[in-house]
Amino acid sequence: MGIGITEEHRALAASVHGFAERNITVRGMDHEPFRAALAAQGLFGLHLPEEYGGQGGGLLELAVALEALGERCAPGSFLPTVLASAIISRSGSAHGLLPALARGELTAAVVLPGGSRAARPTPPDERAGVSVTALGSPGADLFVLPLSDGRWVALDRADCAAAPLEGIDLTRPLATVSARAVPDERVLDGVTMGSVNGLAAVLLGAEACGVAAWAVTAAADHAKVRRQFGRPIGQFQGVKHRCAAMLVALEQARAAVWDAARALDGRGPAGGPAQATLPAGDPPGNPPAVTTPAKRLDDGVLLAVTVAGVLAPDAAVRCAADAIQILGGIGYTYEHEAHLYYRRALALRALGGDPGEHAERAARLAAAGVRRDMEPDLPQEAGAFRQEVRAAVASLAADEPLTRLSRLASGGWIMPYLPEPWGRAASPLEQVVIHQEFRAGGVGRPNLGIAAWAVPSIVRYGTREQQERFLPKTFTTELTWCQLFSEPGAGSDLASLSTKAVRVEGGWSLSGQKIWTSLAQYAHWGICLARTDPDAPKHEGITYFLVDMSSPGVTVRPLKEINGEEIFNEVFLDDVFVPDDLVVGEVNRGWRVARDTLSHERVALGDSWGPGSRHTDMVTLIGELGGPQALRPAAVEQAGRMWAEGQAISALGLRVTLSQLSGGDPGTASSVRKLLGMRHSQGISEFCWSLAPASPYWNRMILTTRAFTIGGGTTEVQLNIIAERALGLPRDP
Repeated sequence: MGIGITEEHRALAASVHGFAERNITVRGMDHEPFRAALAAQGLFGLHLPEEYGGQGGGLLELAVALEALGERCAPGSFLPTVLASAIISRSGSAHGLLPALARGELTAAVVLPGGSRAARPTPPDERAGVSVTALGSPGADLFVLPLSDGRWVALDRADCAAAPLEGIDLTRPLATVSARAVPDERVLDGVTMGSVNGLAAVLLGAEACGVAAWAVTAAADHAKVRRQFGRPIGQFQGVKHRCAAMLVALEQARAAVWDAARALDGRGPAGGPAQATLPAGDPPGNPPAVTTPAKRLDDGVLLAVTVAGVLAPDAAVRCAADAIQILGGIGYTYEHEAHLYYRRALALRALGGDPGEHAERAARLAAAGVRRDMEPDLPQEAGAFRQEVRAAVASLAADEPLTRLSRLASGGWIMPYLPEPWGRAASPLEQVVIHQEFRAGGVGRPNLGIAAWAVPSIVRYGTREQQERFLPKTFTTELTWCQLFSEPGAGSDLASLSTKAVRVEGGWSLSGQKIWTSLAQYAHWGICLARTDPDAPKHEGITYFLVDMSSPGVTVRPLKEINGEEIFNEVFLDDVFVPDDLVVGEVNRGWRVARDTLSHERVALGDSWGPGSRHTDMVTLIGELGGPQALRPAAVEQAGRMWAEGQAISALGLRVTLSQLSGGDPGTASSVRKLLGMRHSQGISEFCWSLAPASPYWNRMILTTRAFTIGGGTTEVQLNIIAERALGLPRDP
C-alpha cells in the first residue's frame, strides 16, 4: 500500500497517478510544462484551508499526492511551492500570499536544511541576509529563506538576489538566494529552521517514497522479462532477494512518512482536523531561533519527523541504486530514465539534511523519554462496547487467579476472535478494544504458545468431539501443545516431509523424525503432519494428526542451543498409534489445515511484533550507561537509526491494524513487519551487547536472537515469499 491507507487516500493516489501518466513525461526537461494542469486539479491547494482557496486537507493528503508525483519524477516547481505554502500557512503572518499559491499563480523556492550539501557552498552576504541554497528556480515568484538574525521571510523576487546553481537533479533547479530588502509584513512569525526541517522531512520524504516505489516496480518488471541462462533473472535468488529488500525498505519509509505527516497534522491514526502549528526545535548548528515565540508541537511530533528524515531519503537512494543494478547496463545509460530517479533520490537526501544528524537527534529525543503513540484512534461506536469490556475486566480483576482463568476461558476472552463458544466472534474493532481494556485493567491473559496456532485450526476443521475434548483445557493451560511439522530434510519446505502414516486397524501408525520442535519435552499434545499417500503430488497425500506425546513410540531428545537453553527438540515417532478420531480435517487434505495453522493471524495489536529485544530496551540500556553523552558519536548515530527502524516497525503494525479495521487489505505490510521485526531484534541485541559486553542479559540476548531469522521460515524464505507474492517474480523451478 502507499502512504495513504484509507479509501479516500487510495482514491486520491489513483487520481494523481492518472493525472501524472497523462501529463508528465519523465524525460521532459522543461520545468513547468504541466503547472496549469496541476492548478486545475486543485493540487497546489490540497493542504491549505478552504478560507485561502485550498482544498481543506492536510500534510497527509499532500504526502499522498507527492508520492504519486514522485513515481513520475515530476519536474518543476510543485514541491518547493507547496512546501512554501505549508510553511506560510503554519506561521503567524503573511497569509495573504496563500490564495495565489493555492491557485498555482505563484511559484516558490525554499531554503532547505541540507542546501549546502546539495550544491557548491556560497559566501555569506552580511548586509542583508545569508546567501543560501534554495530548492526551486532563480526565476521563482516567491522565496522563503532565513536571514542572518534567524528570522524567516517570504520575499518577492524583486526583493532577492538569486542565481542558478547546478545540482545533480537534472529535472528540478536549484538557486542561490539572499535578501535585498525585507518588508515587515513578509516576516514569518514563529518559523525557525526546526519548523522547516519538520515540513521538509514529510514532503521530501513523501516524494522519496514515490521515487523508491518507481524503482521497485521498474526492477521487478525488468526481472520478470529479462532472460539470462535460459530463464528470467527474477528467478535467481540474488535478484529476487534484492527486489524484495527494496520493497521492505519502501514500506518502512512509507510508514515513517505516514506517521510524521499525521503527527504534524495533529490528527490521530484514523484522521482528524489539521493543526496549524510547527515543531520549532533547532538541531545543533542551525541559525538561532527567532525572538518571536515559536509555536511548538510536543516532542513526539519532533521524533516522528526526525524518523522520517532518517529513513525515507536513504530508502529512495538505496532503491534507485538497486534498480540500476538489476537493470544492468541499460540502467547505467543516459537513454534509460533510471538515472533521473537516482539523481532525484540523491538530491532529496542532500536537501533534507544529513540522515546521520537526524539519527543523532532521534537518539537524544528517545533517550530523553520521548515516545510516539501507536494506538489506533477508534470510532465512536466503540464506546458502548468498551464500557461492557471495562466492566468485565473489573470483575475479572477481583477474582482469585484460578477462578479468573476459568472465567477467561469460559467467557471467550482468551482468543476473542474465534467463533462462539470458543471465542466471542469479535470483530477487528472489538478485538482492539478488548486488548486495550485488558491491558489498561492490568488483567493478563494466558500465553498459549503453539496452542494459539493449533486452536484456530481445530475450531475450523476439527470435529465437535475434538473441540470439546481439547479446547477448554487448552484455554486453562491444563493442556500444552507442540508443533510436529519440521523435519531434518524438510525445514521450511513442509511439503517435502517424509514422516509416514500407515493405515492400521482403528487408526494410523506414524513413523519418522521431527526436529526444531519447541518445548516438546513439556507438551501434552502435538499437531503433526505425516504423509498418508506417498504416490500423491507433493502437496497432496498429507494428513493433519493430533498426537498424544505420552504415546508409546514417542521419544523426545532436547537440543541444547547456543545460549545454553533447551527449547528445541528432536522427536522420534516409532510406530506411534493415532486413532481415527484424532485426524483433523480430511485424510490426505492436511496441507490445507496446515496452511491455516501457519497463516492464521488475528488483528495486529499495539506496537509489538514478537519476542526479543526492542528499541525501547536499547534506550533503557543507554540510560543506565549515562545517556547519549556517554557514547561515542558513531554509537549515538547508530542508536538513532535503530530507534527509527523500531518506530517505523511500530507504525507498520498500526497501519496493518487500521487497514484491517476498515476492511481493507494491508498487502505486504504484515510480511514486511515480521521480517523487519526479527532482523531488528537481532540488530538491537548486537548493538546493545557492543555497549555492555559484560551484561548477562545482553550476553544471552545476542545468542538467543540468532534463532529469530531461522524459526518460522528463514529470512531467505520470507524474502522469496515477498518477491513472489507481492512483486509477482517467477517462482524457482
